[in-house]
Amino acid sequence: MQHFLPNGQTLLVRPATLEDAYALLALYQQLTQETNFLLMTKQEAASLTVADETAFLRSFCDKPQHLFLLAVVEGELVGTVSIRQSGFKKEKHLGQLGIAVSHAYWNMGIGRRLMTAALRWAEEHEELEIIHFNVFANNERAIQLYRNFGFMEYGRFQEAFRQPDGSYGDSIFMSKRIKNG
Repeated sequence: MQHFLPNGQTLLVRPATLEDAYALLALYQQLTQETNFLLMTKQEAASLTVADETAFLRSFCDKPQHLFLLAVVEGELVGTVSIRQSGFKKEKHLGQLGIAVSHAYWNMGIGRRLMTAALRWAEEHEELEIIHFNVFANNERAIQLYRNFGFMEYGRFQEAFRQPDGSYGDSIFMSKRIKNG
């Protein structure tokens, strides 16, 4: 789906393909340079290969119960959103969400567009009833975006992650019921 950004550029939200592996790897390596709000470190991202990224994409592309969308601006990959359905029968109603947007494109509505597309897909998914994820407690922009979409905090894990500088941070667990079973 195509959208126009406040700066006049065109945003395309589309499903990922295996051919996107190189661009996706470059994006994640860039994202780990820009922010500490991702679990992957710069060093971990630097050690990934195109083959690793292809295998990661295959885990989504070959499974229609999962979603992986890309945000592309004027041919440049700038963001992603994913929903992965649990593999356990007792958790088939759960989908875990992940989202990331390049810092240069923050505050342009891309996160909102990705969330809208992901939630629309989830609402049409035969089995999904609840979308959940965890977010760094100091990522206030992301938390506000999630609240705007009706996600609620249901728990906090103190010192859930340790930054490369040795400091600890909390993780907030959030969820939203998208439909009743």
